[in-house]
Amino acid sequence: MLTGFILFAGILLAQNTPDRALIVNGKSAGMVVQMGGHAYVDVETVAQFTNGSVTLEPNRIVLTFPEAGPAAVAAASSAPAPLAPPPPGLSRNFASLAIAELAEMREWRGAVGTILTYGVPVVGTWPQDYHDHIEANLMQVAVAASTAADQDAMQLLRNEFSNLTQWTNGVVSTRQSLNATNTVRPDTLQSDQALAKISDCSRFLNSMLVSGVFADDQSCH
Repeated sequence: MLTGFILFAGILLAQNTPDRALIVNGKSAGMVVQMGGHAYVDVETVAQFTNGSVTLEPNRIVLTFPEAGPAAVAAASSAPAPLAPPPPGLSRNFASLAIAELAEMREWRGAVGTILTYGVPVVGTWPQDYHDHIEANLMQVAVAASTAADQDAMQLLRNEFSNLTQWTNGVVSTRQSLNATNTVRPDTLQSDQALAKISDCSRFLNSMLVSGVFADDQSCH
């Protein structure tokens, strides 16, 4: 603080300004007086605003500033530790890729559902082509998982892919065996519990990824 006062005084001297009011922490602390080309501040005023003391001796004036006492040290040590920052949620890049992956799974699921609804014959390798394409993209999504929340969400996404793969294989196998009872009934999709679980998980994952906060749901297990 004394350095500040000296600097302030030097500025006043350089500018050759008249006497001015001294403001300390927003409060008036008297005047800065200019005498003989120098600026002066009352040392008692300095002591008052710093909780210090002034001792007048024959050959000197002693200005003493108080040191931090035990109470101040104890208060500082007993202050609560700053709260740890919350764990990061889903990273934006991961969530974006995962949402796109879910959209492709829904497309695959819809194509396979057509087999159940209309009894469409399985021609060619398109069910396996869907599987391989989505599996390759799933690996890219896994590479983008950079936070703990991403890793947890990635596991649910893998579960969804695994359940969808198992359901698809069952539908294709049944259709290829020409089991018309299970492939042409109009209510087949509505009564398919495995498909209902896959659909529930897909909706949950999409909502969770959009929110950016990881959550869990039994439909994805």
